[in-house]
Amino acid sequence: MNRDQADQLGPEHLDAERYILGDCMNDARHIKALRAAGFQGGDFSQPSHELIWDVLVALSTAGQPTAPAALLLALDKRQDTQRAGGYGYVTNLAQYISGDPTFYADEVRARADLRSEADLGRRIVQAATSPDAEPGRAVTFIDDYLKRQQERAAGRSGDPVDALLAELLDASSLDNMPVLEPLIGDLFHLDTLARIIGPSGHMKSFVVIDIAAHVGTGIPWHGHHVRQGTVVYLAAEGARGMRKRVRAWEKHYGMKMDNVLFMGRPVQTRGPEWDIWIEAMRRLEPALIIIDTQARVSVGVEENSNTELGIVIERLDDLRRATEACVLVVHHTGHIGEHGRGASAAKGALQSEFHVSKKGDNASNIVVTMKVGKQKDDEEGADLQFGLKVVTLDGERKPDGRPVTSVVLESLDLAQHGPVPGTANFIAQQLDEAGIPSHYGRDRLRSECIRLGIQARTEVLAEVARIRKHKTGQNRTEHLSPNLSPALPTTPDPIPGTGTDETPGQTCPGQVEDNKGQAEAGPVPMSPSLEGGQGDGQPDPDTPHCTVCNTPLHGYRLDRGYTTCLEHDAA
Repeated sequence: MNRDQADQLGPEHLDAERYILGDCMNDARHIKALRAAGFQGGDFSQPSHELIWDVLVALSTAGQPTAPAALLLALDKRQDTQRAGGYGYVTNLAQYISGDPTFYADEVRARADLRSEADLGRRIVQAATSPDAEPGRAVTFIDDYLKRQQERAAGRSGDPVDALLAELLDASSLDNMPVLEPLIGDLFHLDTLARIIGPSGHMKSFVVIDIAAHVGTGIPWHGHHVRQGTVVYLAAEGARGMRKRVRAWEKHYGMKMDNVLFMGRPVQTRGPEWDIWIEAMRRLEPALIIIDTQARVSVGVEENSNTELGIVIERLDDLRRATEACVLVVHHTGHIGEHGRGASAAKGALQSEFHVSKKGDNASNIVVTMKVGKQKDDEEGADLQFGLKVVTLDGERKPDGRPVTSVVLESLDLAQHGPVPGTANFIAQQLDEAGIPSHYGRDRLRSECIRLGIQARTEVLAEVARIRKHKTGQNRTEHLSPNLSPALPTTPDPIPGTGTDETPGQTCPGQVEDNKGQAEAGPVPMSPSLEGGQGDGQPDPDTPHCTVCNTPLHGYRLDRGYTTCLEHDAA
């Protein structure tokens, strides 16, 4: 190899040592993690690397920065800059960033162990071949070596008392500890364990799917700032009922529920598959992991036992540590009170806990309340209240002809502030205020949004056009005189008074349990064609109608924006 092509910094195997030092210079938290794992300066093969490590440890222990400039200043004070390799070498080490120095620490320690074994062999040979050699002298070397290896295996750096003292922090060192990173306002944070509890059938899953959708899309969650990220929803009770909730949310907000992934079966926390699940989540790097429910991922665990439940919580915490995500667990309350069912060991490990309950018996009067039960490091905020909005799924019907419906949450606290920015309703409102004709389709709306500086995706604009045309049709119908009002068939209340919670086999809220895909018994509504209407008796709500006779407009009159049919055109 030509000299110009050779590695100017030394043999390739030293790169592992450089990555350790570079990572520690850029993030002092790695130093504490490596020391806790038993890594020592003596593990380095190069004296200069051991010197730099010792200075980094001293800076970290004193609560001082470990950046290259701070490291060089400390080396200058000790007059050890040249021994460390010089300014250029130390500065260049900062470019070695892997993000996972523990991986390289294992390699460096393995090489250190091999050197120790080679050194042990040389010492035995020297002791056995020296002029004053005596049988049994080499046993002392072997005993010392085995003792050091046992200490390494136990994760100790020699004296266990010194190792424990090294973990103590003074008051100034607390400022260097990372602060909690918000995920949703002051409610949920990254790298924490949180829980939502509530009685069975009180809309917990609807609240959770709403949270997942807002984190995945990045839009504010009912007035709270959201940090966008990938969401993984472990639907341990089954994912069959999720589709309708997702489609209803998408229709209501006029956007796709992006970045939300679903696992439709339970993964047991105390089973061997949980370690595989942790590794899968570590690779995916989600911001939020939802476990719905706690009972379904801890089958066979005596939940009234603090010992057994403590093991489950520790396994959930393993997931949190590996991913640094917010792990949100859904759990049921007991028959009496507002506390999570089972032993109390879980609550102590939680950063946040919320209690969800509902009052009312019909979608029109149900109020869902989310109360803060615990915030470990923040002030407990006010309760959040939501109403329910019934959403009819486009193109879906029950066997008896009734529409398939679901519900979405609407904040009762923020109702006066209008639609959420970025949603289809918000964009429709902006276009209405700008005076854009309501019959414009998606392509013309795209041009108008570009002209007005309104940011909107193509799939959202299609929903905007539908909302504006439907709203215009409703307004025209309301202004018709009574004798001209069309006789349209009525649709039964899509939400029966029995409640709104779903089971996996349902096709809409309120369906009779175990009645797969069937609605409650009752009269089948008469076909619109038999009630005096024309065609199928169901005018397309997206098509503008004549303001006099309510006849759908077609052809050139629709394209040119006329508001009446030719028969009633005064001109």
